[in-house]
Amino acid sequence: MPCNTAYAGTARSLVLAIDVGTTFSGVSYAILDPKEVPRVHTVTRYPGQESGAAKVPSILYYSKDGTVFAAGAEAASPSMRLEAEDRDLVKVEWWKLHLCPEALKTEELRQRLRPLPLGKDVISIFADMLRYLLSCTRTYIIESTLTGESIWNSVVDRIEVVLGHPNGWEGSQQAKMRRAAIMAGLVPDNAEGHARVHFVTEGEASMHFCIERGLATHVLKDGETVIVVDAGGGTIDLTTYTFVTSAPIVMEEVAPPDCIVEGSAQVNDRAKTFLTAKLAKSQYGNSEDITCMIDSFETIAKPTFRSDQDRSWIRFGSTRDKDPEFGIKSGQLVLEGHELAAFFAPSIARTIDAIHAQRLASSKAISTVFLVGGFASSPWLYVSLQRALKDSSIAVCRPENHSNKAVAEGAVWFFLEHFVSVRVARLTYGTTCVIEYNPQDSDHIKRRGKAYMRPSGRMVIPNAFNLILAKGTSLREQDEVCSQCFYKEASSITALNKISTTIVCYRGSVKNPKWTDAEPERFSTLCTVSADTTKVKKERKKRGGNTYHTLDFKVVLLCGLTEFKAQISWWILGLIVIPSRGPAKIIYDDDTKALSR
Repeated sequence: MPCNTAYAGTARSLVLAIDVGTTFSGVSYAILDPKEVPRVHTVTRYPGQESGAAKVPSILYYSKDGTVFAAGAEAASPSMRLEAEDRDLVKVEWWKLHLCPEALKTEELRQRLRPLPLGKDVISIFADMLRYLLSCTRTYIIESTLTGESIWNSVVDRIEVVLGHPNGWEGSQQAKMRRAAIMAGLVPDNAEGHARVHFVTEGEASMHFCIERGLATHVLKDGETVIVVDAGGGTIDLTTYTFVTSAPIVMEEVAPPDCIVEGSAQVNDRAKTFLTAKLAKSQYGNSEDITCMIDSFETIAKPTFRSDQDRSWIRFGSTRDKDPEFGIKSGQLVLEGHELAAFFAPSIARTIDAIHAQRLASSKAISTVFLVGGFASSPWLYVSLQRALKDSSIAVCRPENHSNKAVAEGAVWFFLEHFVSVRVARLTYGTTCVIEYNPQDSDHIKRRGKAYMRPSGRMVIPNAFNLILAKGTSLREQDEVCSQCFYKEASSITALNKISTTIVCYRGSVKNPKWTDAEPERFSTLCTVSADTTKVKKERKKRGGNTYHTLDFKVVLLCGLTEFKAQISWWILGLIVIPSRGPAKIIYDDDTKALSR
């Protein structure tokens, strides 16, 4: 169901959607000409890679001075290993997992995360990958048509960038991705440039891809509910949608999106751990042979494995290579089906659990699971999900072609179409604050040792949690605002010339948490929102023998969007005034605590 809406803008521009994945990356784009219907294209030519491939390895080699020596397919070529040894280059792969929120990292992932090269952080590596992809896209556009160079020059200063990311990534990760886009030269470092960087979750982008490619035609019915499972290299993302109407298409999220760090990279890692242990006493247990085996596993054994009753062979050497004691003959290592199945088991088990969790969280009956992403090409993953969901009467649909470009292409359609009108809050959001001490409240009595006096003479206790937005809340994309009233008090009026409030996330199971010190490990800082209130009127008050000043304000969360936004507002002559949006800065030491009204 391709887009039939003409572009309404007044000048030619380019929407560039980039999917930087843990193992592979891809780019799709559309030239936006006024009054013309956009066409979505995918970059299918990269240096060192045959034409037709929609993705390129997310691998880079760095020289000692920190410059990129090779990237993409050229970095993944076998000859680069010898080049790396001769030039003392540093290989970087799976680096994207360093950007993963701490709350999503398993202990297994933390142990397996490979250190980044000295002098490089994940943002600068992300920028290097984006710079490489931008260069490849420029070349592709220029070479694809006779007027390609003219087209590129006409849009290079008007690029709208859409970055896809896992469902579980938050505002902090988006801010780092925007910084990387600026470092890579995709947009200028100013307010206008920042506004040209957009974000979409991999689950939502994949749903747009399924619709536009006609893969969801059989479920495009009013009231039908589906789960999109985007199985990638690093994460598996799940999103549940109901089609409110099929003409025009309007979708609503009906469950909090989920994200598990159990993609195909983890399958490879478990295979490597197994082979290293299995061949520890074999002459073929060295790192070079193990690397060759994993390459063979990745390209041959893993994508063809479909039954735990069948053997698989991993090729790595010549016919002269043999070690019968360890199952090696003619340069091949034989593995039993149950051994290969064990590499997949944690990823499959967690995916099935996550699907059932989506079913429980959804108020609608699920009819179909759309399995997309690079990992979706695994027959064993597909068969395993079919078996697990058979009794639930849920069909599993797996696009046969081009599902590995679902995020990049779907992100362009997201920018052009915007089918999703309602999203569901994935976490609980609120603020930490102090609250007036109540000697009759048992929770307060337990915390009376932390009580202290404010300038007004009130006794307060810290670590109270003021809920602004609860997990599972349905949020309209347009104009959905959640807010909470606060005030600050201080002895000096100048202490109220700047106000800031820390927004925190709660990741536990309590529906209405009251105290951040009850489950401290479940709370984490999202950002701090601050505003200059020098010109805002403060009130001078007296209470008992105490003179102090107060400022009333609201913490406002702009909800329902694909990017988290927060503001502070205050009252002037009875009207709410919202200041201009600025960068959220984390402030660790705030002398004037917010007091819940």
